[in-house]
Amino acid sequence: MFADRVEIYCFGGDGGNGCMSFRREAHVPRGGPDGGDGGDGGHVIVRASHDVGSLAHIVGHKHWRAERGTHGQGALRTGRRGQDIVIQVPPGTIVRNTMKGYVIRDLSRDGDEIIVARGGKGGKGNKRFATSTNQAPREFERGTPGVTRTITLELKLIADVGLVGKPNAGKSTLLSRLSRATPEIADYPFTTKYPNLGIVHVGYDRQFVMADIPGLIEGAHSGHGLGHEFLRHVERTRVLVHLVEPAPMDQTNPVDNYRQIREELRLYDATLLDRPELLVVTKAELPDAVAAVELLEEELGRPVMSISAVTGQNLPQLSENILAALADLNGETDEESPPTILTPERDRTPPPENWEEESDDVPRDQHYDADDVASWSEMLDGEDDD
Repeated sequence: MFADRVEIYCFGGDGGNGCMSFRREAHVPRGGPDGGDGGDGGHVIVRASHDVGSLAHIVGHKHWRAERGTHGQGALRTGRRGQDIVIQVPPGTIVRNTMKGYVIRDLSRDGDEIIVARGGKGGKGNKRFATSTNQAPREFERGTPGVTRTITLELKLIADVGLVGKPNAGKSTLLSRLSRATPEIADYPFTTKYPNLGIVHVGYDRQFVMADIPGLIEGAHSGHGLGHEFLRHVERTRVLVHLVEPAPMDQTNPVDNYRQIREELRLYDATLLDRPELLVVTKAELPDAVAAVELLEEELGRPVMSISAVTGQNLPQLSENILAALADLNGETDEESPPTILTPERDRTPPPENWEEESDDVPRDQHYDADDVASWSEMLDGEDDD
């Protein structure tokens, strides 16, 4: 199962309570306070990792709760810190605050991480409040609660090349021929329900990642045909390979189909039109392929190549053209340089400065003395009597 959007609830661990204790030992008549501090609560961390390919492993796990810190004890023993809980996601995942809508972090590279729910601070023991005038303090602090937050994880696949086009244009077949990916292939439209990734090897030392984007239709920018679900995966691609079918099943014009997809890309995100694009006519084994190439070149005034995923015609040349386009983007042919991760403008707005503390409702410096403890004990005793 492939999943690219999940809403989860994160709970930072509560801090442990400080201890109110006095040293009681033989031959030490005035031992003084020795209450230890409580341990800090654990954090909820979202980390990008190449070990996972989608968000499917999170779909059935809605609540993520970090361990709370243990309470302080006598003899100045500090409570143990709660363990963090780590949520692994694929690179390219956007962490968004569900309630406010802003982007917390774009985890675009392997190893990127963000604390989405901080654990609470452990409370101070009564030893912390000892002074020259208050040598036997009965004050202590309770641990503060951890941050609770609802977040939405949105996966936008990071690929060098994105295959776009109308349904049944041959995108999945091309991906299966150039890589070892095994997308579902059939002779009817909308066979591909979710994006597929494949690594294309050219020779022994060159490669690129290709993404098969499900077919787009008119109105995709406004959500028709799950357009929003598919178009967001195009945002991360660096080069677009636009596949045009020479003889569509619905008898439409190849030129009109090409312009319709370009218009949908423009309406969704105008910056997509600035990406390098290779225009390719698929199914070159069909009689109408030559006429379609000539028509597109005449109407658009740009070079058009034809390929056949069935016979393998011009597939090596297509791979070389893609590598040349990627090299032009880098400005050099050095493949060791890290690729640029494309992020839409609407996802670049930084979160508010105090976003990490926004769910903290209890003051961090709240003190409790012996009178408070006595009142709590009376309340509990009364409940037991009832």
